[in-house]
Amino acid sequence: MAGTANARHPNQPHLEPAPTGHPAYTETLPCTPESATAARRLIRQALGAWALDALADDACLIANEMVANACRHTRSPLIRVSVTRLDGTRVEIAVTDRSRVLPARKPASPDALDGRGLVLVDAIAARWGADPQRWGKRVWAEVRAA
Repeated sequence: MAGTANARHPNQPHLEPAPTGHPAYTETLPCTPESATAARRLIRQALGAWALDALADDACLIANEMVANACRHTRSPLIRVSVTRLDGTRVEIAVTDRSRVLPARKPASPDALDGRGLVLVDAIAARWGADPQRWGKRVWAEVRAA
């Protein structure tokens, strides 16, 4: 059948070179809490392909928090989740949305049910940050193999 060689299953992430030349898996998702499941699947597939499975738990927790923050604090209809292999031991997880408001860590009260997402990201990631864009922002975190 013509054209089926490049067709991909709808549940498979798209592998494409990142602007830096590093391999990256990316997926555009609805800005809903349910997209955290797809983000975790994307990350596990990418890390498995790169034989970096040991980073999966931390990377998935970080992605979970970033997706939750985008859903809670933006009005973006879509988010873009990416996982980029920086080298043999470092991976970057990023969530891009259309809000220009940069994330800020705020202290949570001990009995609060939420408000600890960036505290967790800060504790788990080797480093993290947010890059303002003309049309929104890109929040990223780097995880490293021991």
